[in-house]
Amino acid sequence: MTILIEDDGKAITRIGFGKQTAPETPLIHEARKQLDEYFDGKRQAFDLPLNPQGTDFQKKVWDALLKIPYGQTVSYKDIDPNAPRAVGMACNKNPIAIVIPCHRVIGSNGSLTGYAGGLDFKKRLLDLELG
Repeated sequence: MTILIEDDGKAITRIGFGKQTAPETPLIHEARKQLDEYFDGKRQAFDLPLNPQGTDFQKKVWDALLKIPYGQTVSYKDIDPNAPRAVGMACNKNPIAIVIPCHRVIGSNGSLTGYAGGLDFKKRLLDLELG
């Protein structure tokens, strides 16, 4: 899977799936390095400046996702028991995949649910983290 990374000169604004179109800046280079370390099992936390664009609610959800520890999962209800569907929609709009770990959010019954990179890739990420 090809991962694309974009920045605004000060912070990462997007990590998604597709062909890289932005020029390789020092920040994009660092993000790619950290992602490679993550996929190699050598990194459990990212140290990158982030600037995701979204609504206040989306940003609140994304902040909550950043607090989910490596190797753990939570349900949409765990993030906001009053609005699990809205949490799901915020996860769906997450512009900084993997680093803002929406892949760590699963259904309340333990099932894998939607992921922009596909359920197979979500399973691969969780398998990497959960061992």
